Amino acid sequence: MSRQEADALVVMPYSHLLVPSDGSDLSRRAIDHAVSLAAALGARITFLNVQAITPIPLVGLGEKLDVQTMELLIAASHRESDRILEEASVAAASAGVSAQCERVPGDMPHRAIVDTAQRLGCDLILMASHGRRGLSGLLIGSETQRVLALAHCPVLVFR
Repeated sequence: MSRQEADALVVMPYSHLLVPSDGSDLSRRAIDHAVSLAAALGARITFLNVQAITPIPLVGLGEKLDVQTMELLIAASHRESDRILEEASVAAASAGVSAQCERVPGDMPHRAIVDTAQRLGCDLILMASHGRRGLSGLLIGSETQRVLALAHCPVLVFR
């Protein structure tokens, strides 16, 4: 890297971070890291929770789930999403970092993450990687890998 490129990096810090979270321990640690980074850069954060449109896989359940049960599952999913975002907001507020929260419905989290980053003009996505490898990684796939492939801005992966 040339001196001019290095100077450009210093002059142009990230100003708007998108931090998706699924509520896992690793995601919570990524939130803490993002808050520290945003505080150091003077950046703001948008915390994102992608909420499954169908809160559980329905394959094989057929008509065993009635409407009331589905409504209860959806309400529980909303409460969990609210908890995840509130926890992130508290972390940002305690560090004096400006933050907002978004809950986006979607069954393809990577697409929702990339679309949200682009829609909001985020210049960095900071997200956790659960590090699935081998057959599990191949079969389940990695949302982080998909975001890396599709994102229009840099992605910082926290492990």
